[in-house]
Amino acid sequence: MRIGIIGAGPAGLAAAYDLVKAGHAVTIFEATDRVGGLAAGFKDEGWDWELEKFYHHWFQSDHDILGLINELGLSDQVIFPRPKTSMWSRGKAYLFDNPVSMLLFPNMPWIPKFRFGLVGLYLRLTKQWQPMEKYTAEEWLIKYMGKEAYEALWRPMLIGKFGDLYREVTMAWFWARIYTRTVKLGTYQGGFQKFLDTFAQKLQQMGVTIRFNAPAKNVRREDGGLKLTANEEPFDFDAVISTTSPAAMLKIAPDLAAQKSYADQLGTLRNMSAVVLVLALKQTLLTDGTYWLNLPASSPDKSKSEFPFLALVEHTNYLDAKHYGGDHIVYCGDYVAPDHEYMQMSEDALVDRFVKALKTFNPNFSPDWIRKYWLFRAPYAQPIPTVNHSRNIPDLATPIPGLYLASMSQIYPWDRGTNYAVMIGRQVAQRVMNDKRA
Repeated sequence: MRIGIIGAGPAGLAAAYDLVKAGHAVTIFEATDRVGGLAAGFKDEGWDWELEKFYHHWFQSDHDILGLINELGLSDQVIFPRPKTSMWSRGKAYLFDNPVSMLLFPNMPWIPKFRFGLVGLYLRLTKQWQPMEKYTAEEWLIKYMGKEAYEALWRPMLIGKFGDLYREVTMAWFWARIYTRTVKLGTYQGGFQKFLDTFAQKLQQMGVTIRFNAPAKNVRREDGGLKLTANEEPFDFDAVISTTSPAAMLKIAPDLAAQKSYADQLGTLRNMSAVVLVLALKQTLLTDGTYWLNLPASSPDKSKSEFPFLALVEHTNYLDAKHYGGDHIVYCGDYVAPDHEYMQMSEDALVDRFVKALKTFNPNFSPDWIRKYWLFRAPYAQPIPTVNHSRNIPDLATPIPGLYLASMSQIYPWDRGTNYAVMIGRQVAQRVMNDKRA
């Protein structure tokens, strides 16, 4: 078969890998000038390693992407340091990355701590997430973990992640976050971009064509196949896989609008956007060695919350600063609604708002520590899974024969990330081949 793939992120690359191995002719259309999608990186002058625009790491439980890396013979390039994760509470950072540290967390009485630990252990051990999806995370956690633990720990996290919609998020999503988590966090030597570039080169050697700066549009059924347009040039395929957002899919394939049931399903899938400020500092910000500092959100209204962002991540407390020319790399990251002011605010205004908060974590911090900064925004970054969300997930095969969608909105109950992008990419490749044989 001749197969077109829209998007050269991990899902598109993984789909291409299985399809070309099976003998199919594959062309990938990527709107930007390099592979990677949301996992793409960048490299400043004097750096040896690429840095992810949006912070990424792997868990030891990420079997799909680690298995793929092993198939490619690249496992020796994967490292799993054990960084320090902390929780900010009442003006101080507390270690919060193992059962003992969680039970020693000072700002909660012992009985709520005990319930917190017991329920946390249950969520780590059980594989039965389906009964949980009929509850919101809020109602399930209050019922079993208790209101005190929920209000102190999980409500702020849910608000930070989902804003005004935090009360709608299903418990199945929360279970998946706990079930897959590991204390060691993995990365690829040289950065995720180095792995993705190596993978893309391997695909090209296998015969895959990758067209860069080629946004696909106007996918239509024509003459028994599918026609796709990129840079005003038409291409004919037997099947097309889109790895874009559901909203983008409706624009790329306008004929889907006539398939009301499927189009309505795509239209009801909501998501959060992401905003990340990356700072190259002249010295360390989090001097206690914390890599990931969770910041409590007291209100969905950022102006009423203590901090203007959700997470403070000092990347070089995880990986050596020598890989980045001695720069100390800090991410200030947040999830916001697609129409939130952060998505339209001028770069100077947003950077100023974020930087003003940094003195809280290190009273010696001064803006002149900043050698350089970069601001990245992604409109489609975090699906919002609601109660009984499995009923809302669109099939990989659209009603248009030969046209498929494989997006992070379909990996439920799992959370977005490169591991599940690889998972769904390989699933859709298998589905295309199975449908062809049927």
